[in-house]
Amino acid sequence: MRFWCEQALLPGGIAAGVALDVEAGRITRVTAAAEPGAATVLPGLTRPGFANAHSHAFHRALRGRTHDHGGTFWTWREQMYQVAATLTPESLFLLARATFAEMVLAGYTVVGEFHYLHHQPSGLPYADANAMGHALIRAAGEAGIRLTLLDTCYLAGGLDEHGHVALDTVQRRFSDDSATAWAERVAALSEGDLVRIGAAAHSVRAVPLADLREVADHAREHGWPLHLHLSEQPAENDAALAHYRRSPTALVADAAHDGFTAVHGTHLTEGDVDLLAASASIVCFCPSTEADLADGIGPARELLDAGVRLCLGSDQNAIIDPFAEVRGLEHHERLRSRQRGRFTPAELEGIASANGYAAVGWGDGGRIEPGALADLVSIDLRSVRTAGSAPEQVLLTASASDVTDVVVGGEHVVQAGRHRLGHVAALLTQALGGLR
Repeated sequence: MRFWCEQALLPGGIAAGVALDVEAGRITRVTAAAEPGAATVLPGLTRPGFANAHSHAFHRALRGRTHDHGGTFWTWREQMYQVAATLTPESLFLLARATFAEMVLAGYTVVGEFHYLHHQPSGLPYADANAMGHALIRAAGEAGIRLTLLDTCYLAGGLDEHGHVALDTVQRRFSDDSATAWAERVAALSEGDLVRIGAAAHSVRAVPLADLREVADHAREHGWPLHLHLSEQPAENDAALAHYRRSPTALVADAAHDGFTAVHGTHLTEGDVDLLAASASIVCFCPSTEADLADGIGPARELLDAGVRLCLGSDQNAIIDPFAEVRGLEHHERLRSRQRGRFTPAELEGIASANGYAAVGWGDGGRIEPGALADLVSIDLRSVRTAGSAPEQVLLTASASDVTDVVVGGEHVVQAGRHRLGHVAALLTQALGGLR
């Protein structure tokens, strides 16, 4: 198979008339200044697919329904729990399929799905103990997105100065009761051409330190990426310091040793930044969620300067737009520092693609070069948003509406702005209508 790009973002910069030969889902040859010939044409600017390193697909049901009474992260969480309590494997499949299709339509080609909705509402396992995980895998396959299922260990209802507290009613369906039981359940999950399995600990609030070590050891033994929410809220920091006498970052660095992906990292100390750098960890910022939930603004530039790789996620999916996440990262930094251009275009490109691929265990993605995964997104350079933009700065002007074509593993999933499943808004309407 051959694709021909009007313009393409290559490791050395933007080139015109680029032919990409693809075999078995990988790029085998890149030829600049080529003629289109019989190749499939990708218009505008073609760049590596965007990586969504942190998603909760079922949170998509909350979009546009949580803004009437203000509140905090903790009051929003109660609304999220109400949705979590209603989902079944089939309703989760419909919602995730539509949500993943929306992601592909927006230009995401890989997603790390942070999955903790495991069991029946009572807490008892389904006949297939991984019924919810299998629903997510099937949904991603139909939507045409590369998936890392970050199966999440969740054992406690919270943390205070006295220790970890019991699960509440809704949280029971999140829990396997022990890290050992979690590992036994996850062992039944299978990988595929577009599916990988990863490990997650929900947070230091939800996973006691001894269990956190067990989850980290299991991930290391299997070569899986390890993710967890970290210091999203000051209350988490306060509780960890009160009970463990250490910050959440210090706890995780001790348990994981050789690197993990910290999601949010909003309320980090200078010492935390140093620990993340020393452990070769990645931090996944989710700017649209961190703004929507009034979490705060994390020290992105300080992390990058310390040698910590950054990536991006859509988290609660209140917005599914990789361009909005990139701009959120840059604009939050501008608001913190009152300086412009906090990240160079090249840094933003790595944050948007290659770093996220690495975070979710697909280190051979996020680049257009021989041997890389054939995951591509094409952006219209002549829309009302992008007209006049320098192609290398289009990340700061385009939106998801400017994505024309998306290729995942060599498969042309979105063509001329249309997903292969058809009308994605109709799929979302169908899935959401069944929940309300």
